Amino acid sequence: MELPKAIVPLAGTTTLTPAPTQTANTAGGEAGRAPHQYWNKFFSYAEYYELHAVERPNWVFNPAYPPQPVWVYRGSNTPDKEFSATVMAHYGKPVLCRIYNDLPQNHVGFGTPEISTHLHNLHCGSESDGFPGDYYSPNKAGPTLTTKGKFKDLLYPNVYAGFESLQDNIGDYREALGTLFYHDHTLDFTSANVYRGLVGFYLLYDHLDSGDEADPTPGALRLPSHPYDYPLAFADRRFDAAGKLYYDQVNPEGVLGDKVMVNGMIEPVLKVARRRYRFRFLNAGPSRFYAFSLVNGSNVKQTFTYIANDGNLLPKPLLNQNIVTLGVAERADIVVDFSKYLVGTTLYLVNRMRQEETRGPKDIRDTGVRVLKIVVDRWPTSQDLSMVPANLRPLPTYTAAQVAAAPVRRFIFDRSNNMWAINGQFVNVTGPRFSIPKGGFEVWELVNINDGWSHPIHIHLEEGRILSRVRNGQQLPIPAYEQGRKDVYVIHENETVRILIRFRDYVGKYVMHCHNLIHEDHAMMLRFDVVQA
Repeated sequence: MELPKAIVPLAGTTTLTPAPTQTANTAGGEAGRAPHQYWNKFFSYAEYYELHAVERPNWVFNPAYPPQPVWVYRGSNTPDKEFSATVMAHYGKPVLCRIYNDLPQNHVGFGTPEISTHLHNLHCGSESDGFPGDYYSPNKAGPTLTTKGKFKDLLYPNVYAGFESLQDNIGDYREALGTLFYHDHTLDFTSANVYRGLVGFYLLYDHLDSGDEADPTPGALRLPSHPYDYPLAFADRRFDAAGKLYYDQVNPEGVLGDKVMVNGMIEPVLKVARRRYRFRFLNAGPSRFYAFSLVNGSNVKQTFTYIANDGNLLPKPLLNQNIVTLGVAERADIVVDFSKYLVGTTLYLVNRMRQEETRGPKDIRDTGVRVLKIVVDRWPTSQDLSMVPANLRPLPTYTAAQVAAAPVRRFIFDRSNNMWAINGQFVNVTGPRFSIPKGGFEVWELVNINDGWSHPIHIHLEEGRILSRVRNGQQLPIPAYEQGRKDVYVIHENETVRILIRFRDYVGKYVMHCHNLIHEDHAMMLRFDVVQA
């Protein structure tokens, strides 16, 4: 099966009916959310988008399997060969995204036909964050909504974190995000609903990473741009003897897929031009870890340039790399120069990570399983104007004094009563475990004392910086790709990761959870509230 040569961005719309409102338009069919924060600041110039969570009845993962139903997000112009819609947005241009729940309410099988869409890890109000208890359908409302509804309006401001405290009200460009993704986050059913397919990309650009490789603006990075800016979502799946998608949502250890989907297809082909490409890798879960290498037909590893981790551009590119490791929900952007290959060259993206159960990876092998074939099949139709400059995006600064003065919170991720717990407690979305005064730095210690389990921990609303990694009492060096800003922190067996984080601009309810989605659905999640200081 062949992937599209280029991704088609979701088209905007000029009007939404009924018109969006600051408070929920429950009379018009909207679910009963909290009022939008900073409405008067952002709504007047917001761009409108519309997404529908729908069932596609006859999706083909691979010709070896029968056509079968999947749940996906689609827009009015999403092509048939694309699994879910991709949004391409820009800082300084807010988005009002209306998301309809058109899933079959009488569905059969695993999952649940409610949705709560989380844009991971946009800096936005809690009412638009996709809080797990904010799930909705025409027939049901989650415990943190007031009413059920057919749709929900989400306000994505597309501003840098810290905008409230800066005089220009724009924020610090060093806080920019780039490769984001959205997915269902329904309480207790995130893994099952994502497994059915509810995940898509949301790419953000700004004056530095402008999405235009011919950008004449001084300082613009001119990285490879659309259609050579290509997102790739990897997701593990298992199929039964009849070739039907299989999942056990009751088992607290989940189901480890033995096949890897790439943008909804198993072992597809991507045909590329003889020029530079920017690939945006996403581990869409639910459980498998990856170690990707690009190899030729003789399994010789090829080199590429690593430019971003968790959607955040690194300060400098990492040159001559040959492996990318990803925990669940981690992202990595790389640039591959296909101009050094002859037309007709075949390459493979292989997964070298060995993993035999959902508890986590075992080791990295010299050879791997082929998940994507890449064929250099043509010359580019125009000159390749892209580049990878020596400097990308600088990091925000912090001082040793700020770290020393920051309050410390300690979180232990462990197994309890055949479920998954944080500090010995299971999730309760109706009330916060603790409240955080808005604006100050905090140090969070993420601790894994379990034997053999790995936990990719995600914190909503803000990015953080890794201060240290300690395993079995020994401090580990922080690899170069983890020395930028992150929103997912993988903690392996007997490991403690200390991060510096700061919650700004917004107040309200948010969550921290394990992004091994089986662990999340079996209670390894907590609610915290950000409050006015």
